[in-house]
Amino acid sequence: CSEPRLWSKENALEFLIEYGMFLARVVTVVIAIVIVIGVITSSGQKQKKAGKEGAVKVTRINDHIDELRDALRLSILDKDELKALHKEEKKAAKAEIKEKKEAEKNDKESESLAKKRVFVLNFKGNIAADAVSSLREEITAILSLGTINDEVILRLESPGGMVHAYGLASSQLLRIKNQKIPLTICVDKVAASGGYMMACLADRLIAAPFAIIGSIGVLVQLPNFHRVLKKYEVDYEIISAGEYKRTLTNFGEITSKARDKVKEDVENIHDIFKNWVKEYRPIIEIDKIATGETWVGSQAKERYMVDELKTSDEYIVEACVDADVFEVEYEFKKSIQEKFSNMLEEGVAKLFSRWANKPNNDIYQ
Repeated sequence: CSEPRLWSKENALEFLIEYGMFLARVVTVVIAIVIVIGVITSSGQKQKKAGKEGAVKVTRINDHIDELRDALRLSILDKDELKALHKEEKKAAKAEIKEKKEAEKNDKESESLAKKRVFVLNFKGNIAADAVSSLREEITAILSLGTINDEVILRLESPGGMVHAYGLASSQLLRIKNQKIPLTICVDKVAASGGYMMACLADRLIAAPFAIIGSIGVLVQLPNFHRVLKKYEVDYEIISAGEYKRTLTNFGEITSKARDKVKEDVENIHDIFKNWVKEYRPIIEIDKIATGETWVGSQAKERYMVDELKTSDEYIVEACVDADVFEVEYEFKKSIQEKFSNMLEEGVAKLFSRWANKPNNDIYQ
């Protein structure tokens, strides 16, 4: 058995000094965190006062494809082959410049020979169709310059969501059609429900073979806690004017009359949805597809819900051969708070993804 440790005055003093230094470090870290939080909060408030302004970002896709091609050439071709290719490209470029100069002599001829422009937009939808905030700005920018000789390609991905939100998003696409600018919509993954409400507006609707298409239906769902409140003798009261100002709620008693009214509203919205799809894709048999079902791209084509099976990448690369293709994005300025929040969300998502995809000993076939 060991003897108890005896502390001298020097040891006790040394311990107190080390402990004091430790406390000083802790206090310093806490103060630093408080200061950072204060700066983030004040900065966020200032940016809120300044408004949610943003800017249009334009990227020429042709240049990106050329960079990919050039990188592959340098790795694969020898010097003589590269030299021959460069010679052919210079010759073609000179011929194009000469053709443009001759066309400039006549305005009408210049317009007919002007190179086509293609504008690429991206819409990744959620339940609230938040991406419409950027979409409306991007369309406004394009309409200020685009002509009937140009084309708009929308890469669309959405499982659907709120009726009014996707109604607004669809109305934004109508602005393009009203200007007589050809609209092509490409679906690589999913365009269902509100997503298909947007997709059916395309002059040309393209889908990947396994993209999910359809879900032409309307849904209302909500949990009801009335019986729980009643069990614990908790009163819930709504005072309203108008017989149907409130029908189904989370806490009120569900009556047959209220349920029938909501059912009637859902059927009315479904009829409007079906008429919308039928108006812009008259070739389809609406009663056969407006069942709420979904189909993969190849099945959707058989039902005339899409025009062609192809990925957006394939279509855009083909467009780059004869046109100048520009990706247009409207980016809102984000506050420090939003950037920090996004970083946390991405970090949590990555951790969850790693956990979910962690290999185990189970065997799947």
